[in-house]
Amino acid sequence: MTQTTANPDAATPAPARPLNLADVIEVMADAIPERAAVFTMARTYSYAEVDERASRLANHLLGLGIAPGDHVAVHASNRIEWVDALYACLKIRAVPINVNYKYLHDELAYLYDNADCVAAIIAPEHVDAVRELGLPDLRHLVVLNEEYDAALAAASAQRPDVGRSGDDSYVLYTGGTTGNPKGVVWRNEDLILAALNAARYGAPVESVEALGREAAANENPMTLLACGPMMHGGSQWILGNGHVAGYTVALYTEPSFDAAKILDLVQAAGVNSLTFLGDAMGRPVAEAILAEPDRWDLSSLAAVSNGAAPLSDGVRAEIRRALPGRFILDTYGASESGATASRVDEGTDGPVGAPRFTPGPDVMVFTPDLRPAAVGEEGLLGRSGPMPQGYYKDPVKTAATFKEIDGKRWTIPGDAARLEEDGMISLLGRGSVCINTGGEKVHPEEVESVLLRHDDVFDAAVIGTPHERWGQQVTALVERREGSPVSADDLRDHCRALIANYKVPKEVLFVDRVPRTAVSKVDYAASAALAVELLS
Repeated sequence: MTQTTANPDAATPAPARPLNLADVIEVMADAIPERAAVFTMARTYSYAEVDERASRLANHLLGLGIAPGDHVAVHASNRIEWVDALYACLKIRAVPINVNYKYLHDELAYLYDNADCVAAIIAPEHVDAVRELGLPDLRHLVVLNEEYDAALAAASAQRPDVGRSGDDSYVLYTGGTTGNPKGVVWRNEDLILAALNAARYGAPVESVEALGREAAANENPMTLLACGPMMHGGSQWILGNGHVAGYTVALYTEPSFDAAKILDLVQAAGVNSLTFLGDAMGRPVAEAILAEPDRWDLSSLAAVSNGAAPLSDGVRAEIRRALPGRFILDTYGASESGATASRVDEGTDGPVGAPRFTPGPDVMVFTPDLRPAAVGEEGLLGRSGPMPQGYYKDPVKTAATFKEIDGKRWTIPGDAARLEEDGMISLLGRGSVCINTGGEKVHPEEVESVLLRHDDVFDAAVIGTPHERWGQQVTALVERREGSPVSADDLRDHCRALIANYKVPKEVLFVDRVPRTAVSKVDYAASAALAVELLS
């Protein structure tokens, strides 16, 4: 594919392009047109091809009447058309809306209505479910079938000229692990600076054009793997980070997570950095390698990254055994804050307990009354700098999360943290799932991490369930390894040796599978409902 552009007056310098993700992909297509932008097991797509596919879809959407500011649902599992849709919407200043393809009727009805979607770019298997919703404002379904391919072929490859700016909106719906999903509204410029610049180690962005020149000068670009679903912000941001740096992004397109197929992709694409979304991805991949250590050539793999959910100590140890000598890059971020902090674990230390990060100048721990927390005092993590504008159509939650403190704007999404004596910050877990038992606070993530250090525990979730005396009691859902005879008393004894007694689960419920969301996070709402059902 080739890309045609307007021929500007050679005597008049072109104005600088806005810091907009659509402009980034166009600049990269001009600077490094033949470099691989997206690698799938089916085929590789160059930057020029990704740009042209997005331009054709953008022009098709314009022909349907999609206007700047319109919200367009992207309702599909991972496939190249997800990338088409993301960039096509941004090219015409529309807003792509990530839809969880595992949602059922009520969940879909809520999200489509809350997001005010006027169109959907949708996989065929989801069409009937969306039509059953009877949404009066949903005017168009762009179905990803042969008609989609024909529509792209018939559309113009010319880049749309719609006056994009750094103010154009990008909306990311959260996973909704403790309630309904919320749409986090970002400006494109803030998104790039806060969330999509980590692959460049946060280096200043002089201009979009300078990003293109930098990418062209890089003779050894990395290959990153987005192994999670693109409807999750973490995977979208891996894609964005890769493309802002001019890297190749390997896209996992199987319908469900399969550790062996992930490793097939790592080998085929020559992946340098593999990103997990917590234990639910990290453990199966590590165990697949340990089970068949000679099956894959993983010599290209230099680092393992982790985001979205922390790695427990037990899973971290398994990854070290499976991939000795690799760096483990722990990253902390949230839909409301972008990439906030990172920590390189070189594999030389023992278990690290609560994730610890070195904070930058724009990160601080606040007490509930919004004063800076003292060393050793538990509080809430805050971040300043480029950040979202707020939650879509929710001024109450916006006011609760985004605060002005001493004339400076901060995002405080609810993550509990503690400033340590050495200046590092320990992340304790999401405050909204904190258990209050007899006046003591227990963070589920800490107890889950301890349980997962037991050799007979494959997965675990910890929640608070009602208790007449203590208000809540610590309850664990545990998935044992196949054939394991481990008992509840065994696991309580294991926990008592490592954490305070009030944190030890009073109830241990063995389940076939721990409830998790489509992006591998513990589904705390579903876990709590299951625990109450089992206890009753």
